[in-house]
Amino acid sequence: MAGFISVPTLEGDGAFDAYVAKPAEDATAAIIVIQEIFGVNEGIRRKCDSWAKAGYVAYAPDLFWREKPHVDLDADVPEDFQAAIGHMQKLNQDQAIRDLEATIRAARAAAGGGKVGLVGYCLGGRLAFMAACRTDGDAFVAYYGVGIDGLLGEQHAIGKPTLLHIPTADGFVPAEAQAAMHAGLDDNRHLTLHDYDGLDHGFAAEMGNRRDEAAAQLADKRTADFFAEHLA
Repeated sequence: MAGFISVPTLEGDGAFDAYVAKPAEDATAAIIVIQEIFGVNEGIRRKCDSWAKAGYVAYAPDLFWREKPHVDLDADVPEDFQAAIGHMQKLNQDQAIRDLEATIRAARAAAGGGKVGLVGYCLGGRLAFMAACRTDGDAFVAYYGVGIDGLLGEQHAIGKPTLLHIPTADGFVPAEAQAAMHAGLDDNRHLTLHDYDGLDHGFAAEMGNRRDEAAAQLADKRTADFFAEHLA
């Protein structure tokens, strides 16, 4: 069972939509899939569907809702890519974290009070790292998060298991940023960093030209094993 539902804001002054996929049996844990700059598009919805098949209740909140609800763009279409950049630039990321906190509450309730993991991609990878610093989720995974090197001052607040997937040829995360991430995070006992040599941004996209099948499968298996361990 899958579709969009309404999630109230923390302040109770509004509500936003989230795509929700539920497993056949009652779930005891939840996973929140945090969108790329392309919105809750088919690729993100497919990731939720896959987590539901694995036995989790999966949520993908629409984080662009205050500016434009239900953005659904294709990374392989140049016009869509430029539109996505515009939506990202208008996003208040601190507010997005509060929307993620509201989603954690909804997802935890849907999982019968169980644990909640968060996994994000691109912009969502950055937000997953921020959520590890600022929310009460139980485990966090970031795929090719952008600008994490500028957030290292917050990493002392991370107290839950956190996993980062870092492609070494990421066109949006230069080598010096990757080096700063390793220098700042390798000694944090709550964090695990995996490098993917020679791969570019978006290698684990569910569909489209960016996907690298072998690397995506490896990263996704690591993520699945990580959540199986920490959300049990």
